[in-house]
Amino acid sequence: MTQFLGTHINRLDAKGRVSIPAPFRAALRTENGGSASLVLRPSHTHPCAEGWPDAVFQAVAARRLEALEAFSEAYDDMAAAIYADAYPVEADKEGRIVLPDSLVAHANLSDSVVFMGIGRTFQIWEPAAAERRRAEARERARAQAVPSPAGAR
Repeated sequence: MTQFLGTHINRLDAKGRVSIPAPFRAALRTENGGSASLVLRPSHTHPCAEGWPDAVFQAVAARRLEALEAFSEAYDDMAAAIYADAYPVEADKEGRIVLPDSLVAHANLSDSVVFMGIGRTFQIWEPAAAERRRAEARERARAQAVPSPAGAR
């Protein structure tokens, strides 16, 4: 399984276009069999947009929905939460995507954006909010006494 690693800053132009960082494009192509397509959606828990490789998004969505009765209110709610605000996009030959206005507003994005790898997916943040999020995550991880990787200090 491909992983999105690191934090990268890129410019968001006036048309809502931004270049996906090269390491993330490579990870998308690996995960998608050569395609740089992905699904963008608002985070349920943070003021950021999420980027999902197509296959990962479909697998997670199917797993969440299979456990629910097909015509139940719970199924309808989960399906709406997963799919209603999801945007399939394909990077152009320069690796750019267009961020939908609703995601730009949700994440409070302006001229600079931060791409933050979080393993199977990545997030797109406003720079100051991304720094706060990383600091909060490190602090909570320390408080939970999460062991560091072997050999890391």
